[in-house]
Amino acid sequence: MDEKTLEKTYEPASVEERWVNHWIDSRIGTPDLESKKPCFSMVIPPPNITGALHLGHALNSTLQDILARYKRLKGFNVLWLPGIDHAGIATQNVVERKLSEEGVTRHQIGRDEFISRVWKWKEESGGTIINQLKRLGASCDWTRLRFTMDEGLSRAVREVFTKLYKEGLIYRGDYIINWCPRCHTALSDLEVQFEETGGSLYYMEYPLAEPVGEVTSLTVATTRPETMLGDTAVAVNPADERYKALIGKNIRLPLTGREIPVIGDDSVSIEFGTGAVKITPAHDFNDFEVSKRHGLPVLKIMDENAVLNGSAGDFKGQDRFTGRKKVIEGLKGLGLLKKIEDYKIMLGECYRCSTIVEPTLSKQWFVKVAPLAEPAIKAVENNETKFVPKGWENTYFDWMRNIRDWCISRQIWWGHRIPAWHCKDCGYVTVATVDPSRCEGCGGANIEQDSDVLDTWFSSALWPFSTLGWPDKTKELELFYPTSVLSTSFDIIFFWVARMMMMGIKFMGDVPFGDVYIHALIRDAEGRKMSKSKGNVIDPLIMMERYGTDAFRFTLAALAAQGRDIKLAEERVAGYRNFCNKIWNLARFTLMNIGPDYSEAFDEAKLNEADKWILYRLTACKNEVSAAIDGNGAEGYKFDEAARVLYRFVWNELCDWYVELIKKDLKGERGDERKSASTAVLVRVLKDALKILHPFMPFITEEIYSYLPGADKTLSEASYPEAEYRFGKEAGEMEAAMDFIVKVRNIRTELNVSPAKKVECRYYASGDTIRKLSDYVVDLAKITDLKEAPHGSERPKNSAYAISEGNEIYIPIAALIDIEVEEKRLKKEIDKVLAEYEGVEKKLSNEAFTGKAPKEVVLKERERLNALFESKSRLEAGLERLRSFKG
Repeated sequence: MDEKTLEKTYEPASVEERWVNHWIDSRIGTPDLESKKPCFSMVIPPPNITGALHLGHALNSTLQDILARYKRLKGFNVLWLPGIDHAGIATQNVVERKLSEEGVTRHQIGRDEFISRVWKWKEESGGTIINQLKRLGASCDWTRLRFTMDEGLSRAVREVFTKLYKEGLIYRGDYIINWCPRCHTALSDLEVQFEETGGSLYYMEYPLAEPVGEVTSLTVATTRPETMLGDTAVAVNPADERYKALIGKNIRLPLTGREIPVIGDDSVSIEFGTGAVKITPAHDFNDFEVSKRHGLPVLKIMDENAVLNGSAGDFKGQDRFTGRKKVIEGLKGLGLLKKIEDYKIMLGECYRCSTIVEPTLSKQWFVKVAPLAEPAIKAVENNETKFVPKGWENTYFDWMRNIRDWCISRQIWWGHRIPAWHCKDCGYVTVATVDPSRCEGCGGANIEQDSDVLDTWFSSALWPFSTLGWPDKTKELELFYPTSVLSTSFDIIFFWVARMMMMGIKFMGDVPFGDVYIHALIRDAEGRKMSKSKGNVIDPLIMMERYGTDAFRFTLAALAAQGRDIKLAEERVAGYRNFCNKIWNLARFTLMNIGPDYSEAFDEAKLNEADKWILYRLTACKNEVSAAIDGNGAEGYKFDEAARVLYRFVWNELCDWYVELIKKDLKGERGDERKSASTAVLVRVLKDALKILHPFMPFITEEIYSYLPGADKTLSEASYPEAEYRFGKEAGEMEAAMDFIVKVRNIRTELNVSPAKKVECRYYASGDTIRKLSDYVVDLAKITDLKEAPHGSERPKNSAYAISEGNEIYIPIAALIDIEVEEKRLKKEIDKVLAEYEGVEKKLSNEAFTGKAPKEVVLKERERLNALFESKSRLEAGLERLRSFKG
């Protein structure tokens, strides 16, 4: 390749690999801890170690990289800290599947060997997503890559757990939790996915132990009849006149031989069902609370596999769903099943394996979150942390103000083992940051560490400060905490954002981030959620391979409008690949026009209106992009606006207008002075445009920039353009001439005039701008004879007419078209469009179609109808205009 020549076509693959390696080797993402520059910091939402790059990762990482590269260009000392989450349940499941292929289980090999196998898997396969993020161009500080199970973070986890425990904010107790019978672990409320599904409501008759007047039984309704085996009461509202006399009486519980009391509790709805509800404290969240208020016994009837246990009597050993059938059969046999109704239920499933979860009583570790939530709520109320878009703070508040204690223990082996040791002699629990050798209660050595591990989100909640070296007082914490912004998705506001807020304020005395930017959700082109079952998933790696990473990144940014889901179609990525080609061809054109006597400097006094206009528009582009990203007092993070401004400037203003305006200059047809000035301006504008574009399209901009004269640094080391070109007057004149050119071009298009054919033009001037810039007008509008008509003279007849900035434009048409032939052509086009319009209109008036076809199909047809109507209207207007020329 020649020193000054780019390849004919842009081939992303080779370019991207080279620049990824360069950025990593030169450590562009590593900040200078001694720098006096202002700091900007972000922590990456750590992807699961089991994961591969999906669209959500690609979108969020692209937006974060835009911020990181933009802030570096703007002179900030930037830290974008990467990391991976150990993903307790997910990772354990992966390794357990591998063990099953060997014909063994984790219990057979033991805990220590299993943990060793997980670490081995992590070293062999756990870096996949990190390599994919690097390929995306993520300019993180890869020298600081963190893992939630590494030594430093493990130390932080122990410090936090110990302190919270000693302050009474972590406790252990018997509580109802969500239990996954497949993963054999507790799940937090947020780890249960609820989906509405068809179920049944069973009405069961419970006989009274002794009749009360004429009342001999109570009827209760449930969606889980098998749990009646664990009932310890029936509750009614004490204000319910139907049941007042029954409170304090006993029920003889069918199929069990036990007697249970009827109790009065204000929580029971008089209107719902029969007004009487069964109370199963060990297997229902609400019932557990009722049992605590009334001192009821708690009877657990299922084991960890959701199999009925000895407390279920004759039903022992049956799976919960088999048990349900047997209970129903038993009640029917006794004549106590009154009726079954279809009923919609919200079915909870494990977020990892989709097994139906079972509420069950279990001894677990909890965080008492209310005292931690209060300051985290106030921090957002006081704008110490701001949500963008602002509406998401309501979601945050709703959850935080109704928060329940957080179950943090998990019955798995992979994760941060709870730093608590149980004494087998005295029962005391020792909690410490380092492994103790003796019980703090009795001093004995017969202690054993708790077998549970912490919820993955516990360590993730410490991410913004644990990754910076806490609990040590480090330079990184001093410089980069609080972080500047967290970019994340709405679905982990509860899982992660809220918990980081609570832990950050508790242990650092400050919020963990200034802004929380909530990015959009990516859907398919029809607005549907992407899923493998629908076959509409777009693989980011395939898009990058097919169209180049820059085209893919720019697509994501261009579609990332605040508060609106992204409708992604492959065609959009292909379209921005064309944008890459346009930029590449512009660079090749520029390099081909740089002569041996090229000088980078230019004298502003020697610039013409075209030069001043493009420099003025460059300034506007630079400032508009900054305003969209920074906000300048308003909400920033408007990546779509920034992308739109860049696209318009590079494609429309720089390529389509300025390059065309100066082609004669570059050829020397307007003299050496003009050639020198226009070349210098073109190079300057291209260089600065590449700098502004670089955060969005880092690969192609770095490659092109490295070929430009005077580029002694890479773009990742460059500075954002600072020059302000204030050529408003000249830019206004140039835009008036450009509007004149557009109006003439529009006339040519409407009349179907061949692009090669030149036209005559008469105009009545509103000033001297067109006269002054007539050379450009004649050249770009393809005018053979441009004449300014005297004011007061008669307007030309048989001419197409337009008005531009007060200038009246007349194009004589006699020599341009055969009116009769053109009239026939337009009529034929109108008939064709009308026939298609009537066909679509008929389809949309058919209720069989609109009622049965998918919504997106109907919407597409309506859009097609509107487009056909617009085409018909334009053609009819053109025909009417043509007829007016006939006199």
